[in-house]
Amino acid sequence: MSVFLSCQKGAKETSSHSSTDSIMGLKDYYQDYFPVGVAVYPEALEGEQSKLIINEFNSMTPENVMKMGPIHPEPNTYYWKDADKIVAFARKNNMKLRGHALCWHQQTPDWLFTDSLGNTIGKKALLKRLKEHIYTVVKRYKGDIYAWDVVNEAVADDSTKIFRESEWYQISGEEFVAKAFQYAHEADPNAKLFYNDYNIVRPEKRRRLYKFLKKLIDNEVPIDGVGIQGHWSIFEPTENELRQAIDSYSSLGLKVQITELDVSIYPWEKNVREKREGEKDDYTPELKKRQTDQYEMFFRVFRDYKNTLTGVTFWNISDQYSWLDTYPVPGRKNYPLLFDQNLQRKQAYEKVVDFYKKN
Repeated sequence: MSVFLSCQKGAKETSSHSSTDSIMGLKDYYQDYFPVGVAVYPEALEGEQSKLIINEFNSMTPENVMKMGPIHPEPNTYYWKDADKIVAFARKNNMKLRGHALCWHQQTPDWLFTDSLGNTIGKKALLKRLKEHIYTVVKRYKGDIYAWDVVNEAVADDSTKIFRESEWYQISGEEFVAKAFQYAHEADPNAKLFYNDYNIVRPEKRRRLYKFLKKLIDNEVPIDGVGIQGHWSIFEPTENELRQAIDSYSSLGLKVQITELDVSIYPWEKNVREKREGEKDDYTPELKKRQTDQYEMFFRVFRDYKNTLTGVTFWNISDQYSWLDTYPVPGRKNYPLLFDQNLQRKQAYEKVVDFYKKN
């Protein structure tokens, strides 16, 4: 959902621990619960950020480099360098690796939906391209990637519809979803296959996604789990909404992962807009407190579902860089993660691991 930006420096936040010199990291506090992961880009695998990754996490997700556009820019061309670097880093440091994402309506290559004359291709041709892409990518990383986000964000934002009116859906109807899972399973029968989406803790979209997933299961599509994108904020979700969503999806026999966790200090907005005159992006003590309280609640719920959740992954490493710095308001600084702009643990981090100290 984002591109790499230069890291920005800011004021330190008081913390009782350094993120790079402590023996225990998030992965250690939560070793009896679930893997704790982080979304990474190749440049982060060197220097101080790499030390933090190794110390704090035991799972990674490539933020962008395995999406179809970056990894398959031309019909007969694959760009492996960046993805290979992340795979090698995970292997070297004995970290679990999630693949993201095989089929999405964004960050697709220009050639995907058209023929050589620029005309829209038909369903048969599109599914053939999807199969070739999935087979090639999944087989390359078979044995290194334990789970894939196979289909990403196929459910509509429009409450009157199930499927998003993407080019995938316009050309092939809903069949592309089942086919994507089929192809991924054929390419690596041992990989865990997830459907991944945002705002699916909200009751209305949760109910539509439940129907979507149940149909896949009833049709014996090889799906193992649902990824709840935790792009949340200090305003939502409530504890009850979170519990109801996990209960709902797990009732289908699916494993659940929190796949893209960050806690924005701003309300959710869908559409990109310019920063308004006088709009501030100060990280005030009040906002820090509200964010800390949300993180504390989220992880308390996560711990209660340790037999259901098979992973929790943060979307980006620290407040030095977040995709939320560019979306939905380019240039508006956000502070959504557990590490500040100097890679130090924030107050929210202390609350996330406080349960361990009480044991």
